[in-house]
Amino acid sequence: MSRKLLLCCAIAAASATMVSAQKAEITASYGAYTQMDATNMHDGWGDVNNAWGALNVGVNFKVAPNIWVGPSYTFSSTTTEGGPKHSNIAYHAIMMNGRYGYYKNSIVQLYGKVGLGVEISHMQPRGFDSYNKTYCAFQIVPIGAQVDLSRSWAMYAEAGFGAQGLFQFGFKYKF
Repeated sequence: MSRKLLLCCAIAAASATMVSAQKAEITASYGAYTQMDATNMHDGWGDVNNAWGALNVGVNFKVAPNIWVGPSYTFSSTTTEGGPKHSNIAYHAIMMNGRYGYYKNSIVQLYGKVGLGVEISHMQPRGFDSYNKTYCAFQIVPIGAQVDLSRSWAMYAEAGFGAQGLFQFGFKYKF
């Protein structure tokens, strides 16, 4: 009985500490030149154009003083070159991301980020049934910079490689 009581007290204390310390943010960004363009994530189709980039949204939770984790969703699309076999491809990436802040002053915060998940390529060949192919999605960002615009809003830029783009620019809403 005393072990169960002690375990319940420890779980309650840990939960209260995590809830009171936890902060969250919502992110939205545009990323240029994605992993889908750089690697063959289109089932070997030929004459595939480069995508227009990627739109990214995510939610991050602060779990330690310099560490944030959370899921993200990325959308991108492209087409094949014209002609009778002209087709569309839609890319959907769902990843879990981790961010570590390694420098901060009164103006800028610098951080690194990694993400890992799945990318679903939705193939839409003209005259045939649509189908999906799945691939491993990742994001590696050795340098990201965030500037707070107010207590709730920040803008950020990242340089790295992966499904979210080689270069990203976006905004965060913190609550």
